[in-house]
Amino acid sequence: MEVGLILGTGDAHYRIDMEMIKAAEAMGYNSVWTSEAWGADAISSASWILSQTSKIKVGTGICQMQARSPALMSTTSLTLQALSGGRFILGLGPSGPQVIEGWHGVPYGQPLELIREYVSIMRKIIAREEPVTHQGTHYQLPYAGPGATGLGKPLKTILRPEHPLKIYSASISPGGIRTAAEICDGVIPVYMDPSNYGAIGTYIDQGFAKTDGARSLDNFDVCPFVTVVVDDDIEKARRPVKEQMGFYIGGMGAKKKNYYAEYATRLGYGDAASGIQDAFLAGRRAEAFSMVPDELVDKVALVGPAGHIREQLAAWKQAGKERKVNAMLCRATSKEALEILAKELL
Repeated sequence: MEVGLILGTGDAHYRIDMEMIKAAEAMGYNSVWTSEAWGADAISSASWILSQTSKIKVGTGICQMQARSPALMSTTSLTLQALSGGRFILGLGPSGPQVIEGWHGVPYGQPLELIREYVSIMRKIIAREEPVTHQGTHYQLPYAGPGATGLGKPLKTILRPEHPLKIYSASISPGGIRTAAEICDGVIPVYMDPSNYGAIGTYIDQGFAKTDGARSLDNFDVCPFVTVVVDDDIEKARRPVKEQMGFYIGGMGAKKKNYYAEYATRLGYGDAASGIQDAFLAGRRAEAFSMVPDELVDKVALVGPAGHIREQLAAWKQAGKERKVNAMLCRATSKEALEILAKELL
């Protein structure tokens, strides 16, 4: 099983810890992942890291699709692949309407149809079999809608791809996972219980069923985010995970439509998810965070003393042997955490 390092979105004074990344590369980590929200962007960060490393792959976890046209994302990816010797991985996602409409000023669209169109256009561009045309709900190539000059014509990229490009989709919803399994090369769940693969595997299999045997776990990557906090005080170590999960389960959606609450339910924590939502939506955030079960945290994250983390890794190792997890993308903030994972997994 491969191990990757996740970088955060950063703060007002963005920096990249190249010392940490180079340490991970020296230890044998397979990848490092950038991200974006409405601050630093994922592509610039990926470019910076690729230019200062030689072996480790760099992925985006994730790029917001609506912020870049499929053509721009294609040529950006091909450029990074050419300059890095094939070390770039593209992770895509639809983000959320608050960001897409509030920050980028474009329609959020229909996420499943959007990624299907987006990836289809990218595949055509990368294949270079003919000038690209597409007529869909979200994209038209050439564009002939309102404001068009009528001068657009189908084009074929000048770039000749030298390396294959993997395209991943970030998703935990049933439809999103199905779509990723059908059209992408991998899926990035925001977290995962390695002992309960069925919570996502059911939908992966449904997506595979639409490919006439073209896709299976042999050529599709499952790469969950995994938070790693090493601390002898296990309650303290669990706290940031509870805050993140409580925020998503409680507030990322309405009471009756929240994919994170639904996902927690599929993992076996429906009652807890409902209580977290009630507390969060009533403005009792601290209470909502405290209601995230310790057991759930320990299943999806690696937290606590080093010995406890080594025990937790047993389930991940087993999932790796069964090819139910291809890579753990770890959010680790200390070199000690990197070393524990490297010793146990690499």
